[in-house]
Amino acid sequence: MSEVENLENTALGHFNSGRFSEAVEAFERLLAIDPDKGNHWHRLAYSLRQLRRFDEALDAYQQALDHGGDKPEEIHLNRAIICAQHFSNPEEAKAELDAALAIVPDYFSALLNLGMACEELGDKEAAKAAYERAQAANPDDTLALTRLAELTDFDDADHPKLKRMQELLADSRVSLDNKAGIGFALGRALDSPGHYDEAFAAYRTGNQAAQAERGQAAYDPLLETRFTKQIIRTFSTPEPRGAEAERPIFICGMFRSGSTLTERILGRHSRVTTGGELELILAIVETGFPRYPDDVAAADDRKIKELRRYYLDELEKIRPGADLVTDKQTYNFRHIGLIKRLFPGARIIDTTRNPLDNGLAMYFANLGPGVPFAIDLGQIVHWYRDYRRLMAHWREIYPDSIHTLDYDALVADPEPHIRALVDFCGLEWEDACLEPHKADTAVRTASAWQVRQPLYKSSSGRWRNYEKHIGPLIEAFPPA
Repeated sequence: MSEVENLENTALGHFNSGRFSEAVEAFERLLAIDPDKGNHWHRLAYSLRQLRRFDEALDAYQQALDHGGDKPEEIHLNRAIICAQHFSNPEEAKAELDAALAIVPDYFSALLNLGMACEELGDKEAAKAAYERAQAANPDDTLALTRLAELTDFDDADHPKLKRMQELLADSRVSLDNKAGIGFALGRALDSPGHYDEAFAAYRTGNQAAQAERGQAAYDPLLETRFTKQIIRTFSTPEPRGAEAERPIFICGMFRSGSTLTERILGRHSRVTTGGELELILAIVETGFPRYPDDVAAADDRKIKELRRYYLDELEKIRPGADLVTDKQTYNFRHIGLIKRLFPGARIIDTTRNPLDNGLAMYFANLGPGVPFAIDLGQIVHWYRDYRRLMAHWREIYPDSIHTLDYDALVADPEPHIRALVDFCGLEWEDACLEPHKADTAVRTASAWQVRQPLYKSSSGRWRNYEKHIGPLIEAFPPA
């Protein structure tokens, strides 16, 4: 057996077994000898992507295209997903998707992702057109229908899309995954004209389908509380305070608590670039500390400097040349101790909201398997209480580094709260911050279309429309 054949067998063996670090090493040695194998470049790119080496993965996918890899439309799709999800660049993602669709015009996955990219860019009509094409390409899949429903204003009980969703939700042949998406979309469609009882029933069906698909053990309250207590014990004393604000501005808190609006307010400032929901701190937690949070305390200065450098290098790749960048990963509220170890001068914004509205908004949002507690009102209560406990701890040890921004107070009287926010971030005042709806930045969250509107108060007190359905929330957080 030749060296090339031996390397090829080794690389494929690692790849097929999911040993991606070893696969990368073997494919790189193989392709250094014989670089014309486009399919091996494709496998190398996939392996790099699994290792979160996204810029290298993009390069390898391009090599796969340049060397005639099979299914070039799939390669363009993979490049688009990296551009959108990791580099927060929907423009580049759209260009890759257009290239994929030039090869296979009815490529369903590319059409779906094109619709999502157009939504991020604020082009509702182009998004609708992409989803319509996706639905035509695969009439049996319901995802395009649910995305179209999210972009449609329903004021007619006989609207054909509404009727179709009701039929699908009652159809036992529809998969749990599809039924979940339909339930959320139908709930939104019925909420818009004020059919609140029917809307809640649809949302409940969607959440129940999601829970049945994921299994009852998707969220473990005891494990989560144990982790919260462990964090509090580990980070019991403050790190030395930094003298100046750091390049990242961290925005965290509960999901659907106004974090996207906060980021867009800051993004209107000439010095601030929005980063979106970055996963850099989560990646450091996952890869830098095998026994997190216990081994953070044992980390020496050299390791902390390396991890800090990793964060800043990745930030530079995502937002090259930016002055201040927002990191709007809401889960970062759990890792403020680590953040302050990496960035002693970090400014942290905790977005809050009436817990009844906040809990309801999460229950209605279809946040996906990454937010497992959101599908059950009792689990939302548990997560919310742990969040409050942890934030009280962080405020006690970092009182000057955390700014609380109350969504309800913000929308009721924007200017003083926006001025206080800008001042906390160490920025000079700019009037543009009062008009976050004019920001031209992409939005990739459940509130993508709401935050493009002028500030409004209609979401405050929304829980009253559903008061008889949200007993666990009201019992835990009695209204004043």
